[in-house]
Amino acid sequence: MAYTGQRTVFDADSHILELPDFLDAHVAPAQRDLLWRGLFEARKDTLDSALDYAEKRRTDPATAGEAEERLMKDKGWSAMGAWDPKERSRALDLLGFDAQLVFSTFGTLLYKLAKDVDLYDGTSAFTRAMVDFCAPDRRLMPVANIPLNDPARATVAAKEAIDLGCAAIMVPSTPAGDLSPTHPDLDPFWDLLSEADIPFVLHVGGGGELLNKAFHNNGMPVKDHLGGGENVRSKDYLAIHHSPEIFLGVIILDGLFDRFPKLRGGVIEQGAEWVVSWLHHLDGALRSFKRTEEPLQRLTMKPSEYAKKHLKFTPFPGEPVSWMMGQAGAELFMFSSDYPHPEGTTDPLGKFEAELDGVSEADRNRFYAGNFVDLMGAKVMARLGGDRVASPA
Repeated sequence: MAYTGQRTVFDADSHILELPDFLDAHVAPAQRDLLWRGLFEARKDTLDSALDYAEKRRTDPATAGEAEERLMKDKGWSAMGAWDPKERSRALDLLGFDAQLVFSTFGTLLYKLAKDVDLYDGTSAFTRAMVDFCAPDRRLMPVANIPLNDPARATVAAKEAIDLGCAAIMVPSTPAGDLSPTHPDLDPFWDLLSEADIPFVLHVGGGGELLNKAFHNNGMPVKDHLGGGENVRSKDYLAIHHSPEIFLGVIILDGLFDRFPKLRGGVIEQGAEWVVSWLHHLDGALRSFKRTEEPLQRLTMKPSEYAKKHLKFTPFPGEPVSWMMGQAGAELFMFSSDYPHPEGTTDPLGKFEAELDGVSEADRNRFYAGNFVDLMGAKVMARLGGDRVASPA
């Protein structure tokens, strides 16, 4: 039986673990040598070991069987389907997820850290590489990664991503250069997503540095999940929601959802327990400043009501989801596995089930499937076909 059993489950967060040549087929030959591959070079031993393991899975039935038994234990490049789309389909069969949003892990570094590669040329290559990875299996839903620094080029890049079949558009949870994400220059971008019925998503890493590095300079160095020190540690975790709560608060208070009432967004891998207090904080901003700020006077709903209507959030495994639903509403939260990243744990489903005690079956269905369906929209979900894509009651 699949990991999910008979339950319909849509996974709002999964990843590719890219190989160093991830973009090579999608950039001009003269550009290939310009791509930045420093991270892959630094982790050559890890990569070589993972490639050897993958070859054994392909050629040795015993190793393949053991790998299937270790499906949720092997992480990173060593995981089944981390970078091989055919193997990823087999992993999905075993997991039982009806679909996964698929994000990058390191792929954007190939062009973002390359001095002589144009940012939007790299963005286009990345979009096409993501689409190619997901193309063999309609359950795999590629997520584009679009910088907003240049509003006109961002709109062109988003249109290409949508035309190629991306299911969602990841944007940074930061200002767009020296512009607010609500600046009129970006209206064509938001209008494109709204009219195409494609959601935007925020993801950890999209807000830049989580925490001033000086806070780690305490004479007590610790390693991160991967054994290094550049990913999420305990004090980074304290700040992981800061950029999305500011970004989303800005677009709500500036009336973006009134201008584009069909626009929807998701907040992925940044926890969700904070959402309970954030909704109260949003409404407090309206109460405190409505008299003196004319844009707030034009809002047609309370800020928390915009959030509940237009946004979804993925809790971390182990967060008190039942309490969160009771405080903020069952319509806000959705399941994610983070496969094959270690932060997703070896049993995200079990950890979430332990925190859903007392939750009605209808609200469980919303968490595992219905809220994902509402976020993605009818056009994207229609690509799956079959009879399991309707929002469960």
